[in-house]
Amino acid sequence: MRKLFRTVLETLEKGEDGVLVTIIASSGSTPRGAGSHMLVRQDGTTEGTIGGGAVEYRSIQRSQKAIEEKSSYTHSFVLGKEQVADLGMICGGDVVVYFQYLDHENQEFKELCRKIEEAYDKDEDSWLIMDITDEAAWGLGIYSKSVGFTGIKGIGEEDRKVLLQYKAVQKNFGERKYYSEPLVRAGCVYIFGGGHVAQELVPVLAHVGFRCTVFDDRPEFANDKLFPQAEKTIVGNYERIFDYLELRECDYVCVMTRGHQSDYVVQRQVLTKNTCYIGVIGSRKKLETLAEKLTADGVTREQIDNCHSPIGLEIYAETPAEIAISVAGELIAVRALREGRKK
Repeated sequence: MRKLFRTVLETLEKGEDGVLVTIIASSGSTPRGAGSHMLVRQDGTTEGTIGGGAVEYRSIQRSQKAIEEKSSYTHSFVLGKEQVADLGMICGGDVVVYFQYLDHENQEFKELCRKIEEAYDKDEDSWLIMDITDEAAWGLGIYSKSVGFTGIKGIGEEDRKVLLQYKAVQKNFGERKYYSEPLVRAGCVYIFGGGHVAQELVPVLAHVGFRCTVFDDRPEFANDKLFPQAEKTIVGNYERIFDYLELRECDYVCVMTRGHQSDYVVQRQVLTKNTCYIGVIGSRKKLETLAEKLTADGVTREQIDNCHSPIGLEIYAETPAEIAISVAGELIAVRALREGRKK
């Protein structure tokens, strides 16, 4: 979504109007597609997607009309079986789509796009919020703990607790109606070891919205040139990793250094912290050897068993690229559980 709002800002600064298309609900509930966004320009070109197929095609047509009329509104699409499949939904019903007209002269919205970009630069939970009370003049804002509300007003403390969840939400508070969805989820994936698997893993994780930091004791395996998609690379001593970083409950750890000893040294340290995920690469025989050494150091079996080892989902991966896919899948599953997406 970061790229989407960058493109929105670029479009408006070129003097072009547009429409921000958002799926906000379906049949009174929130489908998988809720939170899907798409920018439509006057010439029909787009950035982002709301699922493809007939719904997206018709939304593009409606967006072009909204630009001509300089209007914002909602529209419900009654889905047939094929259109339901387009959005990845099992049940039929109405998909509710909001068409928000973007006037290139609206300086407040441009500034909000800049604030959204700033939110992505911070490793902090934040949310995108729409005031959808008045269809013709909906408000759009963001919320983060450090800044509070930007671009939107009138949401009380108790209302905020209800509205700010890790899924798309629609709520009425008195006469006001709001839609909210997560914008940025705090948490970093710390990858110890910049070898072949890490080189395959970082691009995949970055593509699905994880922030990555690569740590290695060799400069040639921890640098921006080798890992352009990483938020940060660290060249440091495996014996003293906390001289270089801090681990939080929202962080993920992948241990995949070049040798058993350095894997053991890193795992021993990270097990002293409360993180949401620790994965260790290697065969079961190797991992059992590491477990014996950790137990001798006073680490409990429960702590060791809480590690994901061997790392990744069981998809019988062999190559570095396949292992990267299995690890990414496991991290996506852990993130989904944390966000309450399991039904």
